[in-house]
Amino acid sequence: MKISPKSIRARRNRYLLLVLLMLAASALVYAGYWWYSYRFWVVSHNAFITGNLIPVEADATGIVTQVLTEESQYVNKGDLLVRLDEHRAETALGQSRGELGQVVREIGAVFSTHRQMCQKLIARSARLAQVRHDLMRIRQAVPTGSVSEQVLQNAEDQMTALEADKKEAEAELQSIEARVGGTTRILHPDVEAAKYKFIAAYLEYSRQQIRAPVSGYVSMRKVQVGNRVQPGDPLMTLVPLEHLWVEANLRETELARVRPGQKAEISVDLYGENFIYHGTVEGLTPGTGSVFALLPPDNAAGNFIHIVERVPVRIALRKDEIMKKPVRPGLSTRTSINIEDSDQPVGASLAEVSTQEYQTDIFTDELAEAEARAQEIIKDNLIQQDDPLETNCKSSESSAAKNATFIMKKRAGN
Repeated sequence: MKISPKSIRARRNRYLLLVLLMLAASALVYAGYWWYSYRFWVVSHNAFITGNLIPVEADATGIVTQVLTEESQYVNKGDLLVRLDEHRAETALGQSRGELGQVVREIGAVFSTHRQMCQKLIARSARLAQVRHDLMRIRQAVPTGSVSEQVLQNAEDQMTALEADKKEAEAELQSIEARVGGTTRILHPDVEAAKYKFIAAYLEYSRQQIRAPVSGYVSMRKVQVGNRVQPGDPLMTLVPLEHLWVEANLRETELARVRPGQKAEISVDLYGENFIYHGTVEGLTPGTGSVFALLPPDNAAGNFIHIVERVPVRIALRKDEIMKKPVRPGLSTRTSINIEDSDQPVGASLAEVSTQEYQTDIFTDELAEAEARAQEIIKDNLIQQDDPLETNCKSSESSAAKNATFIMKKRAGN
């Protein structure tokens, strides 16, 4: 039976119409599904797990004698990671210890000299007061003829010599007071300088043992036994895995409604879409990725090409979920942000610095221990304690002169 061309065209048109109807129905279903489910979501595949990578660097000079940890091992805060050769640092510490003791003894000798000069000035002041009183009595006796002019001249010459001796003692005392005035044996500037030189040597010695600043997994170990390290040389990296977040690089055309506080769903390629991590937008980086690049673009140079820039968005992950399904920095993710509502302004930030990798206290006790050892050295070399009379030299001199004058007057009365 022969089919007419007209029938063939009619059948083909019916099939085409059926296909078009199916496509239209699929489009309507997808549009409805997108309208009710995905119009409030921003989805990005350019999103990766990241976290704090804590560098461990040398803070002293020395040769590595022992490495006590290896990559992938977990270390606790304060654990010993690397030990350096301590001989040079120990020698420098002993030298600074000796210098501190020597300075304490030298300053003690200066204070003793100050006390000696003080007593010397007091003695000369008392002698001068006595001669002045004798001279006054001699002058009163000369007119009566009971005392000769020669005795008067000798007394005047003696008083002039004693006055010169007193001025000499005052000048020597002022020279000593320029070194010890207003301070004590322990708080003298020379002692302080030597003390902190010892503390610096002690810190250099204690930093020969390199400890973990935070708890985390060892990664990127570069240090080897025999390496000579300097302050600032990188040794390894510690990665705390209990505090991680997602850095989603969103197109600038997708950021209009993204705000801190919005919820996010993250699936990691490591586990696929079977496990969903729940996150919260913490903040938007104040700049696109290109402006923070090693070679930022110079659009004023005439080579401008319009491209859609991307802005990093920080999304916090829940600790219980990343402990249940561990992840690592650098893993790829599929991140979806619910932009339906948020009461936070776009410039707000919910990021916190409350986790353990933002602070370390492994160096807290070093200075106090160094200070205590320095005080022990000062105490061991402090032969004589500060005498309050040393600071009252002038008043002692005045009292001695008054006592001498009182004694002379009493003798004259008798």
